[in-house]
This record gives sequence, C-alpha cells and structure tokens, in this order.
Amino acid sequence: MESFELNKIAGGVLSALLFMFGVPEMLYIMGAKPSKSASAKLGYELPMPKEGAATPGTGAPAADAFSFAKVAAALQKGNADAGKEGFKACVQCHTPEKGGANKLGPNLWGIVDREVGKLASFTNYSPALQGKGGKWTWEQLSAYLHDPRGAIPGNRMSYAGIKDVAEMADMLAYLRTLSDAPVALPPAP
Repeated sequence: MESFELNKIAGGVLSALLFMFGVPEMLYIMGAKPSKSASAKLGYELPMPKEGAATPGTGAPAADAFSFAKVAAALQKGNADAGKEGFKACVQCHTPEKGGANKLGPNLWGIVDREVGKLASFTNYSPALQGKGGKWTWEQLSAYLHDPRGAIPGNRMSYAGIKDVAEMADMLAYLRTLSDAPVALPPAP
C-alpha cells in the first residue's frame, strides 16, 4: 500500500470522527436543544428565593421583610410537607430520624426546645454554640436559620439562611414534627 492510500484512509477516519463529535458540539454552541438522551440534569439545583424576598439587584433582604412576629403568624399555617422538601438542602450535614446518626452537624430529632450545643452524641460543636446556652426556642431557631453567622457569630454552620418568612414557617413546622411530643406553636401576634 502506498503512503497516498494510507493518507486517504487516515483522512477518512479523521473526517468521520470530526463529524461524529463536531456536529453535536456545533449544534450545542448554536443553541440547539440537546437530544433526549442528554436531557439529564447534572449536579444539584439550589433553591432560589421567592420573588419579593430580596431587594432586586442587591441580593439583600427587603426592608422589614423578616421578623419573628411575621414568622410566628405564618407558622400557624406552616406546611410541614413543604418544610420537608426544603430540608433536602440540610441532609448533607444533618439527619432528621429518631436515633439517626450525626453527620457534619448533629441529628435534628427533637431540636425544638433542646439545649443549644448540648446533644450528648455530637462532639463537634463549635465553641460559639457550646457557649451559647439556653434552648432552641421558636425565636432562637428562627433567628439562627435566618442568619446562622449573625445569630451566633463564630459557629461552623455554612448555610446562607432562609430569607423568606413563609419558607421559614414551613421549615419550623417540619422541625416541629421531628419529635415524639411536638412543642406547642408560639402564639400568633
């Protein structure tokens, strides 16, 4: 076989490979929709705040958008099922089951009205949480879940917080279900 024949074969193979891999890339670049086989989403889609929860363009909470009085009022109608859905963002570090294992953070069964930083089976509390004292009251939980770093400076929880009042009420309603004897809801203002 002459070298010219080998060049034609190599050129044909390379052209076929270029066509097989290049055309789909070109279609993707031009904005064509991917095929059904490529419709699977990669990664974890982060929950987005609801409209009105933040000042447009700044990412900062709207003025007077969050207060415990509003949370307490919303908690009367809080949806534990929606809170359970929102809790999916917490399962990387926490477990909700009775007797569940501790992860990076403590198990949250019975969190409402539990001593802050004192779960005996969890030994990785930050000094800030260990020294906080008191109990996880509705108001304490609300403030902590809204802004963990602001509520207890120096704690290790790397969570941005729940900025929407309705989402907070749903999460607290769900946390309330994580108990054999759920704590009474706070009175509505």
